[in-house]
Amino acid sequence: MKAMILAAGVGSRLDPLTRHIPKPMVPIVNRPVMEHIIELLAKHGIKDIMVNLYYLANQIEEYFGDGSKWGVNIQYSKEDRLWGDAGSVKRCEDFFDDTFLVVGGDDMADIDITRMIRLHKEKKALATIALS
Repeated sequence: MKAMILAAGVGSRLDPLTRHIPKPMVPIVNRPVMEHIIELLAKHGIKDIMVNLYYLANQIEEYFGDGSKWGVNIQYSKEDRLWGDAGSVKRCEDFFDDTFLVVGGDDMADIDITRMIRLHKEKKALATIALS
């Protein structure tokens, strides 16, 4: 199982907080929100992660590196412009080989990903969306 974290956006709705840090690096309980996401993915056995980057990309890449600190493998897709959520996933289609998960870089949740994926496969769904 692989995942993509959408982390390219400017985060203008959080201005002025995001003037100097990208939205996925905004701290929640003294750690970037994206760190919580990576830990949740790892907890559910998702170890291969693609992260798209654009706005203040170097901060995200420098902090997370290759992901080994969290027991995951992180690759980056650096965008020359904002491609939007679907465009960003499409640009990385060669990374995916089967069912995959897409999560926003600022989506803080405590969802049972394993259960969601199991339900997705049981229903033979084309796509499954989790909302809260």
